[in-house]
Amino acid sequence: MAEDLVLGLGGTVDYEIRWDADVLSALAQEHRIRLDELTTTTPIIDERALVVTVLAFLTTGGGGERFVLSSEIVERFAAHFDKTITLGGTGVRAGIALDRIGVPTVQHLVSIDDNVRRLLPASMRVVSSATHDTLDPHLIVQYPRGATVRLVDAVVSAPASNRLIFANDAPNREMAIADDLGDALANAAAFLVSGFNTMQDAALLERRLDDLTAAMRRLPADALVYYEDAGFYQRELSHLVRNRLLERIDVYGMNEDELQEYLGRRVDLLSPEDVITALAEVHALIPARALVVHTTYWAIAVGTGADRHRAGLESAVRTAATRYRLGDACTAADLDDTARLPRHPGGAAVVSAAEERRGVTGVPAFVVDTAAPTTIGLGDTFVGGFLAAVPAATRVATAAALERALDSAALASRR
Repeated sequence: MAEDLVLGLGGTVDYEIRWDADVLSALAQEHRIRLDELTTTTPIIDERALVVTVLAFLTTGGGGERFVLSSEIVERFAAHFDKTITLGGTGVRAGIALDRIGVPTVQHLVSIDDNVRRLLPASMRVVSSATHDTLDPHLIVQYPRGATVRLVDAVVSAPASNRLIFANDAPNREMAIADDLGDALANAAAFLVSGFNTMQDAALLERRLDDLTAAMRRLPADALVYYEDAGFYQRELSHLVRNRLLERIDVYGMNEDELQEYLGRRVDLLSPEDVITALAEVHALIPARALVVHTTYWAIAVGTGADRHRAGLESAVRTAATRYRLGDACTAADLDDTARLPRHPGGAAVVSAAEERRGVTGVPAFVVDTAAPTTIGLGDTFVGGFLAAVPAATRVATAAALERALDSAALASRR
């Protein structure tokens, strides 16, 4: 029986800076940045434009991913802060989350260097299209709720915590598919597809999709295909991916920022009426068998296949909440502690209303009170937690915490 979890398509080396409002304030003063200049859509051609973009996101509490003109801009900005070098990319971070609960994975990579060799979990087998070492770091900015920064003519504060990603990563932009990916997929219980959001050449994207679909023909018929959306550097390219892959995608995931980008408006995530309307609108745009939207307050699946994934949603929100409160130090045993936390009442109300009126499947998020939350990689960890509920992954998990947690959730849902 197929048992591998194959995760792709590209990993990254991340520079996670330590948030320092004084440094941001000094940069805003140095670059003479004013309130009316703040925008999230300016081309990031230099450090000043990067600071403008960070502050524009901060004022709304939003998150996102943006292209920068060169990696030198990332290096220059990061040099102002203390930083930690980590590994990123949805597949890699999902694999790290799975490694923490004893589930090995197969990872498709498009780049490699000594940081990757040093930090990649030993449990992860690698299929790679990289032919030589490269380093194009992704800048990760994680700001806390209430963060305050002084501009030339105003003071701005963050209404919520969130994370931002900035990069110019040629290997991920080219997304070469490894020749032996098909061999890896032949024994896959599940396949995670992510990373096309960084591509900017439509013709090259079509060729990569040709390569990917050829490899996917080796997938067992019952393998689950999970596609995680992301902030496309060129949003118009996202439909190319859907046109080619949607028929084979079992679960199509996105976070609250991507939901609002697709709809072109803000969504009140604690308003049952607004959420129900938003789910209907986004599912009309993306008619996946199971469209999963994961947010701070809830995770909901809508579509003809939604009801099959309650265990996956439960596992996902529990795993993400555990990372939120403990970071990379989280283990399988910590899932039990998370299970005892209260659910978000507003999230529970949204889930209840959505399930009643739309026939969808959802679970509320947990209420986590921590002075040092980890917002980086939560969506990726959510995906890892979801895939941990795939039967093959549950069988090979070395800890019983996940199964006990899911059993408890199933009992609670029937009460």
